Amino acid sequence: MVESRRVTLKDIAKSLGVSVNTVSRALTGKDSVGEDTRARIKAEAERLGYVPNSMARSLVLGSAMTLGLVITNPSNPFYAQLISAIEQRGRVNGYSLMLLVTEESPDGDRAAAETLLRWGVDGALVVPVRSDGEHWARLDESGVPLVCLNRDFPALDLDFVGVDYEHGAYVATRHLIDSGARSLCLLEEDLPISPVEDRTAGFRRALAESGLQPHEPVRAVPTRRHESLALPWEPADAYRLAQEIVRGGDLPDAIMVGNDYFALGVYRALTEAGLRVPGDVLVGGFGDHPFAAYLNPPLTTVRLPAADIGTTAVDVLQQRMKARDDESAPEKRHLPAELVVRASSRAGRAH
Repeated sequence: MVESRRVTLKDIAKSLGVSVNTVSRALTGKDSVGEDTRARIKAEAERLGYVPNSMARSLVLGSAMTLGLVITNPSNPFYAQLISAIEQRGRVNGYSLMLLVTEESPDGDRAAAETLLRWGVDGALVVPVRSDGEHWARLDESGVPLVCLNRDFPALDLDFVGVDYEHGAYVATRHLIDSGARSLCLLEEDLPISPVEDRTAGFRRALAESGLQPHEPVRAVPTRRHESLALPWEPADAYRLAQEIVRGGDLPDAIMVGNDYFALGVYRALTEAGLRVPGDVLVGGFGDHPFAAYLNPPLTTVRLPAADIGTTAVDVLQQRMKARDDESAPEKRHLPAELVVRASSRAGRAH
């Protein structure tokens, strides 16, 4: 068996009859190399299969050229889009991505912060788990720029890029009211995080402006709790809550849910009870997950700007990385969500 060997700058230099220093300057974009020579060197490097040694390059540049990304659950379609956008934006600027998953665990959150510090990333984008946040504060104080994603954590006093969940829920609730609903309830996640708090606030604001009261207190759906924190949202929990609402006899005109997975459970509970969507109950979702348009009837929902959040967050982080001594106030960017109206909200009960 022939032992494979990594192609080096010396190999390229020997092949072309130039110095190793010339090859290095050409491949790192230094101006002191003529364009013809640079083109020859790049072509030969590609022919030989040269791959830059990232660790050596980091030592030369004094930078890991790596961004950290900490998320809670990659099975969430929102985070899947977010990861893709962040990776692409970082790659354009020469950065690799280190992805860490916390599974909503405070211990996992702390371990992620320690890993990023140990590996010396240039900056990090973080979806924090609700905890005291001291580990993120320590990472920030160590000189690693941080940007909070999707979940704002005011106690950390960091830049934030996320969705305007409050306005998105407000617009969706107003739409249900304008479609004829006079009694509404909200099924929300049972996590003490800013998106849940903001959606609930938007729901209540729309009701208050219309002189309405919630049909009942906002119902918490105990998702991702039973078998594994790594599981995505469970429609079964929303299904059981919707069954309780149906059995209660005082059916609301509309049910708003904090994510589209809950709508799956609501649809089934209503259908099994012989109720029609939207003829008997209007339903509105949140997230515009891929299946939303293919439900029967198609689900009215709020589309989240996942890709825009990813690219914006990388840009904000890189601004902080370039000006590490900048002591200006943290930047808070809430990007708008879009209401997508479909058949599940186009007709209500007769009043």
